[in-house]
Amino acid sequence: MDSNTRFGQTITKLIQKNNLGREEAYQAFYMMLANEVSEMQQGAFLAALTAKGETEEEVAGGWKAVYELDTCKVDLACKEELVDNCGTGMDSFKTFNISTAASIVAAAGGVKIARHGARAITSSCGTVDMAELLGVDVECGVETVANSIEKSGIGLFNGMSPAVHPMALGRILSQIRFGSPLNIAASLANPALPKNGVRGVYSKELLMPVARVMRSIGYHNGIVVYGAIDNSDRGMDEASVCGTTHCVQLKNGELHQFSLEVEDSGLQKHPPEGLLPSRDPQQRVSHMVSLLAGRSNGAARDAVLLNSALIFQLRELTPTVAEGVELAADIIDKGKALDQLEKWVECQNRSPSEGKIHFQRLTTEVLQ
Repeated sequence: MDSNTRFGQTITKLIQKNNLGREEAYQAFYMMLANEVSEMQQGAFLAALTAKGETEEEVAGGWKAVYELDTCKVDLACKEELVDNCGTGMDSFKTFNISTAASIVAAAGGVKIARHGARAITSSCGTVDMAELLGVDVECGVETVANSIEKSGIGLFNGMSPAVHPMALGRILSQIRFGSPLNIAASLANPALPKNGVRGVYSKELLMPVARVMRSIGYHNGIVVYGAIDNSDRGMDEASVCGTTHCVQLKNGELHQFSLEVEDSGLQKHPPEGLLPSRDPQQRVSHMVSLLAGRSNGAARDAVLLNSALIFQLRELTPTVAEGVELAADIIDKGKALDQLEKWVECQNRSPSEGKIHFQRLTTEVLQ
């Protein structure tokens, strides 16, 4: 029996709403990443799995295939402290790069950040796109990223770069325009394999399955979030200042569901329009720099404060989200976030001097 026929039987099983075991899912994702079956079959597999609804075992199998087969790995001394904050993308409401800003603020607060993100697929500007606009070298190898994490406290692994995932991940992700279990599995395949994570998902129904997968692959602490927008069926893979944030927390091996209201964090609720990204790349990066410099208020600033606060709470730097918000605000207002960005741009760069020049030119243009 040839590969396409065997793979087709797996697709038929999914169409019939039957679940795959972890090993069966691993084999299917392996065949897809190794390009052992046609691209039409690969797309059909992801579509069928998404339509059925992914299970914990299926996502874990996908993660294992991506991590083992298609991930360049690094081993950092500070591995137990590392935090990854990222979203799956594919959410129904597209915001500016909230998680990028939150990661910089958290790093300025002493958290070791090991991010794993991608270029835009359905949005106008992904995590990697924004970092590149800021001057971070996003096409570097994993050792350069690891060095940045150790020296500056933050680094970003480009999930669509062959320097990070050399076999197939970028090829597949660049060709699909719908959320699938591959987005979830791939986002978890961080080369540094952190033990702590704040992870956004594109559907409320994914909160518990993703938290379970995180637990099964070795995470010690985690918060999985889906941010709702009041009076709307849309939502975001971030904590929301526009409605309720639905959460699942992983701690001491236990999973706990809870909801977070904006007002509980000491912030006010905002209309979602304040979180929309600019269509112009230069305006997007100018907005990010202004925000980190403490020159931006309203929904955008509050969204960054809230998402930073969840990272601080995860690492137990603050006992409550409200106190995490206060810490994040203090970091921004004292200029520490912008200083952190400068360190990152210089450290995650194959040419540190060029990174420093880029940062100085950018801040001069934006803040003069």
